[in-house]
Amino acid sequence: MARELFKRYIWLVDTISQAEGIDYETINDKWLRSSLSDGSSYPKKTFQNHKKSIQEIFDINIECDSKDGYKYYIENIDDLKDSGTRDLLLNAFTLSNLLSESRNLKNRIHLENIPSGQKYLTPIIEAMHQDSCIEMTYQSYWRDSAETIQIEPYFVKIFKQRWYVIAYNRQKQAMRIYALDRISKLSVLADKFEFPTDFDPDKYFQDCYGIIHNDEIDVCTVKIRVSTTQAQYLRDLPLHNSQEEEGKDGDRFIFKYFIKPSFDFKKELLSIGVEVEVLQPEWFRNEVMEEINEMNKYYK
Repeated sequence: MARELFKRYIWLVDTISQAEGIDYETINDKWLRSSLSDGSSYPKKTFQNHKKSIQEIFDINIECDSKDGYKYYIENIDDLKDSGTRDLLLNAFTLSNLLSESRNLKNRIHLENIPSGQKYLTPIIEAMHQDSCIEMTYQSYWRDSAETIQIEPYFVKIFKQRWYVIAYNRQKQAMRIYALDRISKLSVLADKFEFPTDFDPDKYFQDCYGIIHNDEIDVCTVKIRVSTTQAQYLRDLPLHNSQEEEGKDGDRFIFKYFIKPSFDFKKELLSIGVEVEVLQPEWFRNEVMEEINEMNKYYK
């Protein structure tokens, strides 16, 4: 039921955002043509309830312009476009709805599979919305057996085809990061928690690449030298928001980052192969070199 509600919320946001202004009658006509309607109209009361829920869950305000034929529009449309996590969630649900409306094209639209988002993402988002605690059975890669833990879900993040929930672990009394595909059982509890007013999810990962937040690694300047082809990729899709291009060095280009050079960042650079060389800091360059030397043993 919750998943179906989310689909309807996203359908409504997508329908209104695609129009510069749209009245209720047109929304209802589009609803009747949607597979979500099952041939039933969109009651005005249900429409108003969905508007309210959308504002509470996604912080998206659907307003009505009475001077323009009582047409509805999204008040904070620019904020919607600028919000990374919220935009990603909206895109995911919107795409799901779009595909369901285009079944005849299903073999012509190829997407990456994100299995971890299928089962537990919706209840986790609902728990965040209600500031409810979660109890879950979790199997870490680093433990021999699963453990049952209680967490306070702060926010969710997607990285490399995986959904993660960043949460406060009540037993350990510390922040932890959990991959949704490692969860075998989850229930939303009646117990509530108070989300810290000074906690900023964007700032939590602002010095990080990927999903690792390691307080033992200091933020530092990392410089890399890349090929012309790789430089074009980095210009179009920066590895990190601190990325700066310093200039050319022969036939290659220098990029620098102000970042925590963690395990995830090292693996990303190694995945680029011969197109990249780590220049500094020296300790990080040596770490990458040691990995390359270990890899080289398997190809002799």
